[in-house]
Amino acid sequence: MTVTIRPAAERGGGEFGWLRTRHTFSFADYHDPDWMGYRALRVLNDDDIAPAQGFGLHPHRDMEIVTIVRRGELAHTDSLGHRETIRAGEVQRMTAGTGIRHSEVNASATEPVHLYQIWLRPERSGLQPGYEQKAFDPAGRKNAAQLVVSPDGADGSLRWHQDARLYLLDLEPGREFTLERRQGRHTWLQVMAGTVTLDGVTLTAGDGAAVEPGGPLRLESPAGVELMIFDLA
Repeated sequence: MTVTIRPAAERGGGEFGWLRTRHTFSFADYHDPDWMGYRALRVLNDDDIAPAQGFGLHPHRDMEIVTIVRRGELAHTDSLGHRETIRAGEVQRMTAGTGIRHSEVNASATEPVHLYQIWLRPERSGLQPGYEQKAFDPAGRKNAAQLVVSPDGADGSLRWHQDARLYLLDLEPGREFTLERRQGRHTWLQVMAGTVTLDGVTLTAGDGAAVEPGGPLRLESPAGVELMIFDLA
């Protein structure tokens, strides 16, 4: 089993006054031919947006886009007619498909918003644009893998158009978790907060890891950790 670490300090991005952003993979003006994505996972951005600031109306197509708000609130509008607020703990899924325009602005005039934005390549181009948003109970990921996005909407998850699954996992201090993996599947782990040991390798906040197909993964966290886990074809 091969594990490749993507250290937080080596990510792209920068500080722009209104935005602090970190790009795990090549994005916008940041280009690293060694990190163009992993399997269908194309973008994994870690963003802090200043109060009342954000991304104006802009287009996307042929991409599955997921936003996870960690702190604060994000105001969303799009060309499908949605005007929504995504709050901490909520997950949003957009299918850009044949084309969608949207804006994302910090809904607060006083507090920053922290979020992750994830792009996956869809199973095919030319899909009908779509939108979903849902709050997931934090208790469902306490020392357990909580499915939040999948190709079939299993366990109440949002549904995207790709053979991939996204789980959230919060390990309490001193707990261990064994991640069972289906044969031939690839895994991407992203540490959102805390520290975790993956088969003897320690990862801290912002670190990612690509894990090639193989056996189960043993995760240990002496001080607690919050993780995203991608199951990829």
